[in-house]
Amino acid sequence: MAHDLAALDASYLAFWREYHLCTLTTLRPDGSPHVVPVGATYDPETRTARVISHGASRKVRNVLAAGEAGMRVALCQVDRARWSTLEGVAVVRADAESVAEGVRRYAERYREPRVNPERVVIEIAVDRALGRA
Repeated sequence: MAHDLAALDASYLAFWREYHLCTLTTLRPDGSPHVVPVGATYDPETRTARVISHGASRKVRNVLAAGEAGMRVALCQVDRARWSTLEGVAVVRADAESVAEGVRRYAERYREPRVNPERVVIEIAVDRALGRA
């Protein structure tokens, strides 16, 4: 079921604050899907989802390969019959402020991540929400 982003209900948003691993789907240069487990956060006020990652990871390289315009991606989480997919355009940010914000949000939802000087954050401008939470 598709949702109007401006009208996501409280249970849907609460689902994105609970501890759940997610999957991030990006596209490899050959067009095939690359699906990996990730920790992710969603900020409904700015409609931004974030995934912190090592800068040399395949998912980061996939997004970077799309160029400055970014890459369309899907971020999904499932808990039995509850599920949610956020779709949008992802870009990679390596500046200290963006990475720190990604780490802060990750720590709130999961735990404090280990130190990683090669860390970047994938920011997704969410324009579509699907699911049943």
